[in-house]
Amino acid sequence: MGDKHGGMKSQMPRAADELLAFYVDSGVDIALGEVPADRFADRAPDAKASPATGERVARGTPAGGPAWSLEGEGPPPRLPLKGTASAADRVSPAPAPPEVAVMAARDAAKRAASLEELRAILQAFEGCALRITAKQLVFADGNPQGRVMFVGEAPGREEDLEGLPFVGRSGKLLDRMMAAIGLDRGGAYIANIIPWRPPGNRTPTPQESAICLPFIVRQIELADPDVLVCLGGPAAQALLGVKEGILRTRGRWFPYPTGSREIRAIATLHPAYLLRQPLQKRLAWRDFLAISARSKAGDHREHF
Repeated sequence: MGDKHGGMKSQMPRAADELLAFYVDSGVDIALGEVPADRFADRAPDAKASPATGERVARGTPAGGPAWSLEGEGPPPRLPLKGTASAADRVSPAPAPPEVAVMAARDAAKRAASLEELRAILQAFEGCALRITAKQLVFADGNPQGRVMFVGEAPGREEDLEGLPFVGRSGKLLDRMMAAIGLDRGGAYIANIIPWRPPGNRTPTPQESAICLPFIVRQIELADPDVLVCLGGPAAQALLGVKEGILRTRGRWFPYPTGSREIRAIATLHPAYLLRQPLQKRLAWRDFLAISARSKAGDHREHF
């Protein structure tokens, strides 16, 4: 019995750490207090005298409860969880309604005359709530002068930590796929529709995608590649306007206006999908052969 209880106790700290890590990844990083409080109530909770001290304590407050529960005092200060930024550092103004934020994004993106200016504008943009929960902006990687530009949907945990797109398992596979047609990050440009990681790697909402879309459109215009590659269905639907799934869309060429000219765009399978469905690499290989032929990137005899 003693060993069993000891084993359970030894697991409790680890479980607590994992729970806190889950909350932080989900965007929950502020502790409000020890006692639940109905902040929609029209009046303060009824108070009664403590039989021991005569002090007036809010009804429902346990013996030895926090001092802030005394009548007339406000809620407790916001306490950051271990390993997170302070509450003052994390608090941001409430984001504007989606339609207002989309218009603000369009106006802000138009002002960017260079990729450096666009990055600075995104750093200061407060219209997307994802910037509050993400650790940092994930703008782009590779060579903006490259002839091929790859665009995915949104960064994940590794990308959020490093501030670069496609650096996790999917990124390593993408590197091998590019190498198979003679490309690397020195000759290609890589970005995402969404430049901030959604909490817990959840799927971005349609509103979040709509708010971020003007920025990636402007990023493509400023980079002005010869070939645009949409990695996965969400990127193809957002940039190419297609409604079909990626298995029907992949391998087809689309015209894409960059503002100054019309380039060719193609959709292919996302590396994350290929990690789950490795047999589908044969389809992606055909797409990359077509990308190589279009961009004249070099020899493509090697297979990924």
